[in-house]
Amino acid sequence: MQLNRLATPLVLLVVAGLVIGLPAERSRDFDGTINFLAIFATTVAIYAIFTLALNVQWGYTGVFNFGVAAFFLVGAYTAAIFVKPPADPESSVRYIGGFGEALSPPFLGGDQWVPFLVAIFAAAIASGILAVLLAVPTLRLREDYLAITTIGVAELLRRIVIQEDGLVNGSRSLIGIPKPFSGYFDADTNRFVYLGIAIVVLAIVFLLVERAIRSPWGRVLRALKEDETATAASGKNVYAFKMQGFVLGAMLMGVGGAVFAFSRGSIGPTTFDHFFATFLIWAMLMVGGSGNNWGAISGAFVVWGLWTITLQLNGYDLPNVMQNRIFFIRDFLVGALIVTVLLLRPRGLIPEERRVSLWLDRRMRRSARGDPVAGNTP
Repeated sequence: MQLNRLATPLVLLVVAGLVIGLPAERSRDFDGTINFLAIFATTVAIYAIFTLALNVQWGYTGVFNFGVAAFFLVGAYTAAIFVKPPADPESSVRYIGGFGEALSPPFLGGDQWVPFLVAIFAAAIASGILAVLLAVPTLRLREDYLAITTIGVAELLRRIVIQEDGLVNGSRSLIGIPKPFSGYFDADTNRFVYLGIAIVVLAIVFLLVERAIRSPWGRVLRALKEDETATAASGKNVYAFKMQGFVLGAMLMGVGGAVFAFSRGSIGPTTFDHFFATFLIWAMLMVGGSGNNWGAISGAFVVWGLWTITLQLNGYDLPNVMQNRIFFIRDFLVGALIVTVLLLRPRGLIPEERRVSLWLDRRMRRSARGDPVAGNTP
């Protein structure tokens, strides 16, 4: 039992030690290692936003969304066209929007933060609208049909981006996406500024989800996942609550897409590959623990940490059989991690809290201590 309790902190410590130790040992350059870790932490924070969003949909509501890439894509491209300047008619780069200059007030350094704030809200709204349009005809379907539908929509949007050349520059990628506050800092310092921004956005999303899930509304979502029939029998509109959970998760995915676009500065159709934009996020949630927001964040850290560690190993003098197959080994290790967690800790590294009510918890604790319980005293 004690070993079982120590398993999660041990896993986190081992991953953290390797993520920090391998680049430090290879480069022996303190500044380079710090820069590498800043990029790593920023990526983890962004993926954690997606994992929290998926946790709202699947971990709490029970909606099987296997098209995370669709909302990722919509959020990223919406944010990009809101912060970029208008496309140059004489350039080969073509895209719609380009509202960055129009959204930049000439006071308080508005061009450094206002367009980005507006873009994040726009990304959330666009992803929410897509979720509503998708949910109206499909949310009543069984889980497997809903999964197939969301996969299809994600691939359809990718094909539209590629084929419609003037929409977001087609397959040539949308480059030159500005970063918030980039005018105030140089490239090296801005890396840490953006890490702070990603962490702040993650903290806001985490607090929002925590408060929502622990509210009466959130308890209805959790009841939906456990037993839709019983929830409907208690007078709750199952379809409406599933719609709300699905749309909220999609909007948070749009926010994650916006933060990702600002971080990378360039996005293209290959960015939203189903492996990176859907499968890895599901892997993070399964490893960390669905139904637990801390588990979602820890899963993002562990899975991306493993991904990064395997890439670091490529810099060592490995046998040829491993050197030439390191990318396949990386995919295998992610799959092996999922299987191992499912076998040894089926509920994830940080499982969902099993709580009926605070009132009942208090009564049980008092009873265990031998304290008098109201209603049971003579």
